[in-house]
Amino acid sequence: MILYAINLLMAIVWAAVTGSASLHNLIFGFVLSTLTLGLIREQVNGTGYLTRSFRVASLAWLFFVELAKSAWKVAVMVVSPKVDIQPGIFAYPLTVTRDFEITLLANLITLTPGTLSVDVSEDRKTLYVHAIDCSDPDAARRDIADGFERKIREAFE
Repeated sequence: MILYAINLLMAIVWAAVTGSASLHNLIFGFVLSTLTLGLIREQVNGTGYLTRSFRVASLAWLFFVELAKSAWKVAVMVVSPKVDIQPGIFAYPLTVTRDFEITLLANLITLTPGTLSVDVSEDRKTLYVHAIDCSDPDAARRDIADGFERKIREAFE
C-alpha cells in the first residue's frame, strides 16, 4: 500500500516539474511512475506492484462498463410505456472476507444504477442487495460473483 502512496507522490512531483496540473498530465505522471516503480520493484520490495496495478485498473474498467450498462438498462425501464419490473431484495453469499473488500463490493454495487447494498449479516458472510428488477436473483448473484467480486479477489488477494 505504501507503493501506491509513493506512486501518487511521484505523479504530483511530475505535475509540479512539468508545470501543468491538468487531469491528463496527472494521469500521465501516475502511469509513468507506475512503470518506473515496476522497473525497480525488487529494490523497493514490491514484486507484484505492476501486476496489482493492472488488476486494480481492470476492476475500475469493469465498474465503468457495468455503470454504463446499468444506466442504460434503468433508462430504458424508465422511458418504457409498460413498467414490468419486480423490485426485491436478495441475499448474496460473500466469498470476500476482509472488511475492505466487503465495503468495496458493497459500494460498487450501490454505485451501479438499479442496485443498492442494504446490509451485511453479522457474520459477514451475506450481503443483502436491493435490485430494481429482481425477476432473476440467481442471475444477479452470478453477475456479482463473476464480475465485481472476482475482480476484487484478483486485485487484492
